[in-house]
Amino acid sequence: MDQHVRILGVLYIAFNLIALAVAALIFLILTGAGVLSGDAEALFITSTVGMVIGLFLGMLSLPGIVAGIGLLKRREWGRILALILGVLNLLNIPFGTLLGLYSLWVLANQETINLFRRARMATP
Repeated sequence: MDQHVRILGVLYIAFNLIALAVAALIFLILTGAGVLSGDAEALFITSTVGMVIGLFLGMLSLPGIVAGIGLLKRREWGRILALILGVLNLLNIPFGTLLGLYSLWVLANQETINLFRRARMATP
């Protein structure tokens, strides 16, 4: 299960870094559309909408990156956070559902719980 936890940590980081990249792309596209329009009001509206969407997606991505780091460092809080995010990811069809199912399978396993317990006891 140690290998599965490592894979899951990397998947959480990668999945959420992609979401951050999409957030930045949405911001750039909407702001660029406002610039191309040449209209100051359109620029204000599109850049504001782009910023709100980008910040929203960015804020949704940060817990997943933190959970992935916690999993890689074998922290119990990372396992709990990833379990919570795994349940929420079940609604994100199709890739989030797969990540959520894999998260639940790996992180609810007794061997994984023991792995994190041993890691906690080994950490001063």
